[in-house]
Amino acid sequence: MQINQVMTPRCRTCNPSDSLRQAAQYMAQDDIGALPIAKDDHLVGMLTDRDIVTRGLASPRDINEFKTGDLMSDQVLYCYDDQKTDEVARNMGELQIRRMPVVNREKQLVGMVSLGDLASRGADDAAGEALTDISEPG
Repeated sequence: MQINQVMTPRCRTCNPSDSLRQAAQYMAQDDIGALPIAKDDHLVGMLTDRDIVTRGLASPRDINEFKTGDLMSDQVLYCYDDQKTDEVARNMGELQIRRMPVVNREKQLVGMVSLGDLASRGADDAAGEALTDISEPG
């Protein structure tokens, strides 16, 4: 089975120039802790609730001065929409991550995939192993 069969398509994104408040509101509305940052449909970063706290609120700068691009991580781990689900689940376990942006071969953001998606829609053994890898101390 391929990732495009289990991923969540058309995920919410922010632009690097969007306000931090807008990103936080999206996270609250959608009950998510990570938000892809995209420019012209291409993934350029990820912003997490932890980034907002540790890089934003903990900074001496006024939080209202930050844009999403200021606090995002620009070294983003992602997978391709045509990759096999068990391969991606194993990779997520090795990298110790629970969700990952999905891009097509032109590197356009097309969705998000979580271990929950993999477990409930087809790669339950690999997802279970990945969760075990994430849960166990390194």
